[in-house]
Amino acid sequence: MRVLFVCTGNTCRSALAEAIAVREAAARAMSDVQPSSAGTSAWDGAPASDGALLVGIERRLDVNAHRSRQLSREIVAESDLILAMGPHHVERIEALGGEGKTFLITDYAERSDDGRAIVDPFGGGLEIYRSTVDELERIVGQVFDRISIERSKNSGAV
Repeated sequence: MRVLFVCTGNTCRSALAEAIAVREAAARAMSDVQPSSAGTSAWDGAPASDGALLVGIERRLDVNAHRSRQLSREIVAESDLILAMGPHHVERIEALGGEGKTFLITDYAERSDDGRAIVDPFGGGLEIYRSTVDELERIVGQVFDRISIERSKNSGAV
C-alpha cells in the first residue's frame, strides 16, 4: 500500500508525516505500507526545513536525506491512499485525479469531516514545529490504526 502525504512545500509537514509513518510502519511490522510525500507547490530537490531537521533529530525522525518533490498526476496515480494537510491540498490532489483516495489527514484519522488542517510551521520557531510534530505523531498513529482495522474487516470478508 502506497501512502502519500501532501502539503505545500514538502519541506515540513508532509516530510515529517512521511518520517513518522516510516517509523510507525516498522513498529507495527507493516512492511507493505510504503510512505512517501510531495508538495502542491514544492521545488524539486529542496531539503527539509531547518526546523523540521532539528525537531526530527529531537524525535529520532530521519528527514536528513529528504528532498522535496512537486505533486504530479503520476505521483497521484501511483498512490493508493493520499492524505493532505489542508483542504486546499485536497482540491489540488483531486484535480490531478486523486478523487476517491484522497482525504484530509485529520478527517481520515479521526473519522470526521471537521476539515481541520494541520498547522504549517514553516517560518515559525521550534515550539511550533514541536507542536506540529506532536499532532502529526498522534494523527499518523490514528491513520495506522484505521488502516489496520480496515485490513481486518477486509480479510474477514468472504
